[in-house]
Amino acid sequence: ERLQESGWAPPAEPIIFFKPPSCIVGPDDKVIPPAMARELRYEAELCAVIKKRARNVAEKDALDYILGYTCGNELGAMDLAKKDKWLTRAKGFDTSGPLGPCLVTGLDPHHLLIQSRVNGETRQKENTSIMIFSVERLVSYISEFMTLQPGDVIWTGTPKGAGLVKAGDVIEVEIEGIGVLRNQV
Repeated sequence: ERLQESGWAPPAEPIIFFKPPSCIVGPDDKVIPPAMARELRYEAELCAVIKKRARNVAEKDALDYILGYTCGNELGAMDLAKKDKWLTRAKGFDTSGPLGPCLVTGLDPHHLLIQSRVNGETRQKENTSIMIFSVERLVSYISEFMTLQPGDVIWTGTPKGAGLVKAGDVIEVEIEGIGVLRNQV
């Protein structure tokens, strides 16, 4: 509803891109953007970790393929995204994918408070119930054209309020039932 009020129509299908394993860092690890990046953006996201091989999974069965959930800070160099018109360099750089602080099993992903703070100031605060695409839809959709493997991470998208950060900023992503992921740029 909010998207429609703003005049922006939601996509008909999820927008998919890869984040390589080298982008993953843990809680309290430093985020070090590439020297050529000028516009670093953070995004608080619920991340679903796959537990077993998933190919052509029906939405009704998709949660059976989830090991658990964690917090993700999906960082991107937006100036590089605009320049390249692709997301590989912009969102796949080393340290662009902080995850943590833990992996929680048995969590219902449908109604969780998700928020971000930059230097202690709340920037994002929303509930996963407003997600455009559910975890089930994402697992089913992706598994239609590629096989998901144990340990694969699905980043589910971010609520409004994501923004730019600079060197020295501390970003916290907090998700109800999981905890707080904290990283410094």
